Amino acid sequence: MKVENFVKTVQNVKDKNKLDLSAWEDLSIGLMNLVSLEEHAFFSYIKTHDEKFLSILENVREMRKNLLKLIVKDDDGSEKWCMSKHFLASSMRMFEVGNRMLHEGKKEEADKFYKDSAELYAMFWKLNIGTIEGKKDMKIEIKNKDKKGIFSSIKKLLECCKE
Repeated sequence: MKVENFVKTVQNVKDKNKLDLSAWEDLSIGLMNLVSLEEHAFFSYIKTHDEKFLSILENVREMRKNLLKLIVKDDDGSEKWCMSKHFLASSMRMFEVGNRMLHEGKKEEADKFYKDSAELYAMFWKLNIGTIEGKKDMKIEIKNKDKKGIFSSIKKLLECCKE
């Protein structure tokens, strides 16, 4: 499913069920960063052999697992749980590579990585949108109500994380 078609599908779900996915988007971006933190803790431990990084890794992993349960329903015998984690991690990595390309002045290459990142992110939501639909009675308070679409968090990251 192409990103554009997926955005239309999400909009239909939002309109039909009156869902505010922006809080879920924020959570998914937070989960991406938690996976990255796990990786950094691992590599820091390997480099330094300092046990505090193992403790950080375990604490962050537990937090990520608990928060992922809010989006990913792991009850159908599939590999959805692991796929979801890897979709988010891969999306974040493609986004970061895109940022590097953009910083190096390679805009066309950056655009390709950004599109791949968005495509992976869309696949994550395609896999899990039913779980969110099932939680329409669960409200997550958000302060910024002017977010418009499923990729608003990625857009926000693009605006604030170009280093």
